[in-house]
Amino acid sequence: MTLKRVVVTGLGAITPLGKTVDEYWQGLRLGVSGCDTIQQFDVTKFKTRFACEVKDFEPTQYLEKKEARKLDRYCQFALIASDEAVKDAGLTAENADPDRVGVIFASGIGGLITFQEEVTNFALGDGTPRFNPFFIPKMILDIAAGQISMRHGFRGPNFAVVSACASSTNAIIESFDYIRLGKADVIITGGSEAVISAAGVGGFNAMKALSERNDDPKTASRPFDKDRDGFVMGEGSGVLVLESLEHALARGAKIYCEIAGGGATADAYHITAPHPDGLGAKNVMIATLKDAGMEPGDIDYINVHGTSTPLGDIAETKAILDVFGDHAYDLNISSTKSMTGHCLGAAGALEALACIMAVTQNVVPPTINHFTDDPELDPKLNFTFNKAQEKTVNAALSNTFGFGGHNASVIIKKYKP
Repeated sequence: MTLKRVVVTGLGAITPLGKTVDEYWQGLRLGVSGCDTIQQFDVTKFKTRFACEVKDFEPTQYLEKKEARKLDRYCQFALIASDEAVKDAGLTAENADPDRVGVIFASGIGGLITFQEEVTNFALGDGTPRFNPFFIPKMILDIAAGQISMRHGFRGPNFAVVSACASSTNAIIESFDYIRLGKADVIITGGSEAVISAAGVGGFNAMKALSERNDDPKTASRPFDKDRDGFVMGEGSGVLVLESLEHALARGAKIYCEIAGGGATADAYHITAPHPDGLGAKNVMIATLKDAGMEPGDIDYINVHGTSTPLGDIAETKAILDVFGDHAYDLNISSTKSMTGHCLGAAGALEALACIMAVTQNVVPPTINHFTDDPELDPKLNFTFNKAQEKTVNAALSNTFGFGGHNASVIIKKYKP
């Protein structure tokens, strides 16, 4: 069968750098750190006391008070970002069949804040089970997809995707496949995460996964720097409206770019550590290029997973060199997690947004907080350290890898009629 071409027609975001796509992109382009001391709970006794939070967030600025109370923070983010994306795409009941518009959405963890609050209240009580009737609907991973569909009346395919920190990239790939196979005309996709809580920070601290640079939070996320000491937690939501090209053209939609291909693999190695030779990362980039019908030389920019962990950054770099060979030295590479922190299940969508802006604006966002070269990394690679670079970006590759050995990548390219 002939596969349909899939384009991006709408964008939405709420992030540690700003609460709209424009604010997010300006923060990335200018190399702004979204990190600061955590405000959501008392961090006095925690090993890590900072994160990249969404600043000055008041849900009732976007949602009715009664509605907001029924939603976990992660779902509030999802609705706010999806509202922006749907409006940006100009989707209406008049120009799109609601039965052919779906929502495939992701979160790595879901309503952890709600879970923590409800269980804590029960534990501190007298043993009487007094739980909020919205406890379960607020917590579950699929509720963001359901809420988005109900908010806009979209009756097409609707489900959640979870693969840890690769979740929203997998959601984008699923959406891409549904549309190119003709199972839907439009899919609202992306991811959302909000787990900056005692349970979230404490849990990742127990794994020794987080940076503990409490004396200098804004420079704590240091991908590819010799002195990196772990990742920085982030939160937020990124949303893309994907649409078949023929449907977009028929309704006169603006087109940002085209989704060229996607791939997914497993390390089958360790629950948290990457394969030391980057085998899963290597295989997923090869699979993604093959799916897109593209060669390594067609890629201009890679938004890497680049979490700022000692092992992960090295393994991903090895994989890039294996896949791209000498062309690796012509690429721009950057980790926008240096600015947003690691937004877990929302990371893939937010980094796909960064790639879309790089492709449409011909600007590569930087990897900030680079101070000391790591002798284990090839010095000839261009990590776009500390300052954005202007460059014609015809195609960008976005990598995301998750605990459990999940790997997902997607290629975004300039739209050409």
